[in-house]
Amino acid sequence: MATTAQPLRGKTTCKKIFWAVFPHACFILSLVIYAFLGALMFSHIEGNREVTLNEEYRTFLQNLTCLARKLSDNVTENEKMFRNDIRELFSTADPVWFINPEDRWSFFGSLFFCCTVFTTVGYGNTYPVTRTGKYLCMLYALFGIPLMFLVLTDMGDILATVLSKSYNEFRKLQSKIQASKLCSGSTCSKRNELKSRAQSKIVINEPLTIMEVLRSQSGMKRRPVKYRNVELFEMLIARENENTRPVRTKSMERWSSCPELARGKAVSRVIENFDKIGKELEKLDVPIVLMVLVIFVYISCAAAILPNWERNMDFQEAFYFCFITLTTIGFGDTKLEHPKFFLFFSLYIIIGMEIVFIAFKLGQDRLIVLYKKVISFCAEKKMPSKKIYPK
Repeated sequence: MATTAQPLRGKTTCKKIFWAVFPHACFILSLVIYAFLGALMFSHIEGNREVTLNEEYRTFLQNLTCLARKLSDNVTENEKMFRNDIRELFSTADPVWFINPEDRWSFFGSLFFCCTVFTTVGYGNTYPVTRTGKYLCMLYALFGIPLMFLVLTDMGDILATVLSKSYNEFRKLQSKIQASKLCSGSTCSKRNELKSRAQSKIVINEPLTIMEVLRSQSGMKRRPVKYRNVELFEMLIARENENTRPVRTKSMERWSSCPELARGKAVSRVIENFDKIGKELEKLDVPIVLMVLVIFVYISCAAAILPNWERNMDFQEAFYFCFITLTTIGFGDTKLEHPKFFLFFSLYIIIGMEIVFIAFKLGQDRLIVLYKKVISFCAEKKMPSKKIYPK
C-alpha cells in the first residue's frame, strides 16, 4: 500500500504544480504566438508590396542632380550654401524611397515591428506603408496591447512577490545584525535565558488535565523549580483550547473512483489563479529608492552588453536607448541596426518593462498618499475655528 500511495502523491503534486503554472504559461505562450502570427502577416503584406516611383521621387532626384552640378571645385566657398540647400531638399524626402521592402519586412524585421507595436514603444523607423497594412496594424494593436499589459501584470505579480520576500528577509537579517551588535555578552545570555523560559512556559507538547497538573505539582515539590500559578493557568488554557479546537477533516481523494470531481477541483483552482492576477502588486510595499536602484543596475547591465552587438553605440548611448525603450517612450532617434538581436533582447525588455511598471505603480501610490496629506492639511487650515461664547 505504501508503494502504491507514493506514486499517487507524486502525480497529484505534479498536477498541482501544472495547474498553478498553467495561467502564467498560457499568457506568455499566447503573446509569443500572437507575435509570430503578426510577423507572418506583415511580412507578407508589406514585404511583397510593389515599389512605385511617383512624381515626387523624380523631382527629388532632379533637384539633387542640380545641386551636385552647382557645387564648384572650391568646396570651402559654397559649402555652407550647399549644406543648407541639401538639408532643405532631404527634409522633403520620404524615407520609404530608400528602403527595400523585402529587406526591411523580412520575418525577423516584421517580428521586430510587432514587438514595438504591442509594447507601445514604436521607434518609428519601421511602419506600414500600404493601406491594408495600416488598417491591420490598428487592429493588431487593439488586441496586442491589452494582451501585453496582461502579461506585464501577471509577471509583475511574480516579481512583486520575489521583491517583497527578498526585502523582508533583508530587513530581518538587518534587525538580527543590529540586535547582535547591541547585545553584550552578559546581558545577551540573560535575555536568552529569559526567552527560553518564556518559550518553555508557552509551548506545551501535550496538554495536561487538571489531575495531571496537580500530580506534577506534588511531584515537583522535591525539585528546586516549582510550577507557579501562571504556569498552571497556561496549562489549563492549552488543554481547553485543545478540546475546543475543531476537528480537522482530511480531504478525501476521489479522483480514482470519480475523475470528474478532480477535474472540477483543478478547474476551480485555475480560475482562482486567474482571479488573483494583480493582487500581489497591490500588496507590494518596497521603498521607491530601492526600485530606482534596481532599474539603474538593470539598465546598466544591458548598456554594457549592447555595444558588443551595435557598433554605433557606446555605454551612454546604450543606456539612453534602454531607458527610452523600457519606459515605452521610443523616440526613434536611437535604434537597433540588427533586428535579430532584438529577439534575444526581447526577454530583457519584457522583464525590464515589468520592473519599470512596478516602479511606476509604487510611485503612483506614493503620489496618492502625498495628495491625500496635502488635501487633508489644506482642509484643516480652511476649517473655521470654534468660538467659545461666555454663558
